[in-house]
Amino acid sequence: MKIYALCVMMAVTLCLCGTTRAADDAAAAKELKAAEEKRTDAYAAQLEAYLRKKLVEDYPARAAKAWHRDYSSIEAFLKSVEPNRERWRKVIKPPTLAKTGQLERSSYEPLADVKAQWWRVPLGELAAEGIFAVPAGVSAGQRVPVVIVQHGIGSFPERTFGLNDDGGAYHAYARELLKAGFAVIVPMNLRSVERRNRIERLCRLADLSLPGIELARMQRLLDEVLKEPRVDAERVGMWGLSLGGLATMFWMPLEPRIKAGVCAGWFNHRRNKMVIPDKRYSCFLETKEEHAFFNGWLIESSDSDVVSLICPRPFQVQTGKADRIAHWPMVQEEFGIARQPYDKLGIGDRIEMDLRDCGHETHIESGLRFLTKWLKK
Repeated sequence: MKIYALCVMMAVTLCLCGTTRAADDAAAAKELKAAEEKRTDAYAAQLEAYLRKKLVEDYPARAAKAWHRDYSSIEAFLKSVEPNRERWRKVIKPPTLAKTGQLERSSYEPLADVKAQWWRVPLGELAAEGIFAVPAGVSAGQRVPVVIVQHGIGSFPERTFGLNDDGGAYHAYARELLKAGFAVIVPMNLRSVERRNRIERLCRLADLSLPGIELARMQRLLDEVLKEPRVDAERVGMWGLSLGGLATMFWMPLEPRIKAGVCAGWFNHRRNKMVIPDKRYSCFLETKEEHAFFNGWLIESSDSDVVSLICPRPFQVQTGKADRIAHWPMVQEEFGIARQPYDKLGIGDRIEMDLRDCGHETHIESGLRFLTKWLKK
């Protein structure tokens, strides 16, 4: 019995020791996990601070070394920014897309009242598609200016004519352009954050960008538009809202056939918009919009610098004070920098900002006035 009792005591002791050791091991594992999380959070904070400084604080000094603008004449200015234009091309990365078949055009029933047509240009595995319309009453011998009308990320070409525009952001501005005597081409681009995120990932693997692909698609549509006998090839404008505003700013530096542009709901203090979280506006870094990040964008191409690649062509910025994409005083600050090349070249009347007490939307009156001024002379 004594031997049995001793064995029981030893077993109990070993069991208690095992339980204690397991508890100690669990506590140690928990402590290590907490320490590791703290260490990794600290490293992530270091990385973000490093990159934030590089992208935001160091930007002015870096851009000053990258840009060498010559204001002695417009010709000298254009020559001086050409290296920057080529580097911008490497950010947008448009592919070469060649036409592989004849333009397909058909009447488009949802917009039969304006005699719109749906156009499709075959481009190998891809196609450029969109809506084309000319003002009522334009004769074959008459040539009118044309405006590239670009919808935003949550929209589609028909919405620019007022169809299914539930939020009222577009104010049917493609239809208003027709009424004002402009032909319109409305390219269809990829809709929705989720779709653009997915395709942009593939673009990065291929050293392309989705805006670059869509630029090339638009250019093939524009080739066909400018063959139209009722369109004046020398009077081409562009007007885009939101992601269509991105397209206007991104594409005009690389498409000289566009003679004047209106950018609605996009122009911004780009470094802050992309990198610095702030309760006064939505910062892309804190959204799921992965599609909005492009390799090398903020090396030397904040919005004001990109506008200098549009200069000396006329350019209008439309901003709403209630638009959450930006804090409007920051937009004003960036616009003040953007207009400097125009002022220094003595063409300050070619750039303007329409700031209103409104939200994320087009400003019909000012946009029509601006494009009429510069494309109907």
